Amino acid sequence: MATPELDNDLTILGAATAAVAERYLSTVREVAAGTSPDAAIPLLLLAVSDLGAAGARLGAIVDVVPAERFEPDDGPDGDLEPLRTSLANVLDGIDEYHEVADPLVSAEVTTGSLSNDLTDVAHALTIGLRHHRAGHASEALWWWQFSYLSSWGERAASATRALLTLIAHLRLDVDDDTASEAEFEALYNRDQPDDEQPGQPSP
Repeated sequence: MATPELDNDLTILGAATAAVAERYLSTVREVAAGTSPDAAIPLLLLAVSDLGAAGARLGAIVDVVPAERFEPDDGPDGDLEPLRTSLANVLDGIDEYHEVADPLVSAEVTTGSLSNDLTDVAHALTIGLRHHRAGHASEALWWWQFSYLSSWGERAASATRALLTLIAHLRLDVDDDTASEAEFEALYNRDQPDDEQPGQPSP
């Protein structure tokens, strides 16, 4: 009987990572197709946040060692430029953002792009998925771990922050009158006895 490429725990982790990668790709393609324009930002935030948790598990474990010395040829890279272009169209006007390039060594501010981030992450995940589907489990997990630490982890984190900031602006940026009314309502309801709050029946 052939020796498995990975132990049981890593096999489970590889399968879980593949499932998260598939969900991410499905969501990004759905958003890029423009089928849910009103839900695009929340859907993308959910997808990259879910992926970020999977990536953190990859970063927390010991280095994965692939079974083969050389990367197997499991098919050509897919052309993801149409995905990048479609995402840029969907996110037109909110695609670019600013961030600190490396908060540990420099305060330099650079410009990022959500469509680029999301597509670059998709590209890295797709390579691992090809290996996983071809039965090269250790190669897939090694690639996902390596590329998470070297590239897509940072891109996913930047996209998560930008998307969260967008949602915060959409939810919290209201005019002063609306904010004052909401604050008064909250304080009024909090200060009233239970039997005097709106909606409570009179004794």
